[in-house]
Amino acid sequence: MILRVIRTALAALIVVCATATWAGEAVDKAVIDTLRSMLEQTSMGLEIATVEASEIEGMYAVQFRNGPMVYSTGAGDYFISGDLFSVGPGGFVNLGEKRRDAERVEQLASVGADDMIVFSPVGEPRAAITVFTDATCFYCQKLHKEVPELNKQGIEVRYLAYPRAGIGSDSYKQLATAWCATDRQGTLTKLKNRETVPNDVCSDNPVAAQYLLGQKMGVNGTPAMVTEGGRMIPGYQSAADLMVTLGLN
Repeated sequence: MILRVIRTALAALIVVCATATWAGEAVDKAVIDTLRSMLEQTSMGLEIATVEASEIEGMYAVQFRNGPMVYSTGAGDYFISGDLFSVGPGGFVNLGEKRRDAERVEQLASVGADDMIVFSPVGEPRAAITVFTDATCFYCQKLHKEVPELNKQGIEVRYLAYPRAGIGSDSYKQLATAWCATDRQGTLTKLKNRETVPNDVCSDNPVAAQYLLGQKMGVNGTPAMVTEGGRMIPGYQSAADLMVTLGLN
């Protein structure tokens, strides 16, 4: 296990000391301008969205719009593509993933509750998970059967649509039907139980927007769960296992 983690860290190309505190310092405009002139490639669709000081002195975290994040020298003559890990007494910490966690929290905050299909527990929830789902996905169907137990344990389940076959596909039409229904919860449950429900795709359904949001957040399969802290949990987990993952067992 240790060797596997080490290989993962090395594959990210760079490992740093966890005591580094350089990240968060203001970036000089001249540095930003230099990085834009060196790294932006409009012909390739590479446009810089943000530049931040990284945990390594002299290196900058450069986030491309609708693209990857890289770590670049201030002159922009060298950059590293991959996640940055810190090393400390508690082991390795994926700093790149922590950045993505914060981004996911911000992205999900833009989605209104009315655009979700929510299964809430009785009383105040202990925690909530946001689940990108596809009604035709076997493991999404299996996870949905765990929702009553999750609710019983105080977990709120917030569904967002992610038609794996893309916008306009049969899975898209099924999800749109659920989101367009008067009884959204009941319709989604019927679809996941493989019951026949006539397609009813209303023009103002949010499925396409949620699908694009999922892609932006790094969803590449369903179910994909996101915690309130932005942590991505890919794939199916039973209610019991998920309680352990959430630290609520």
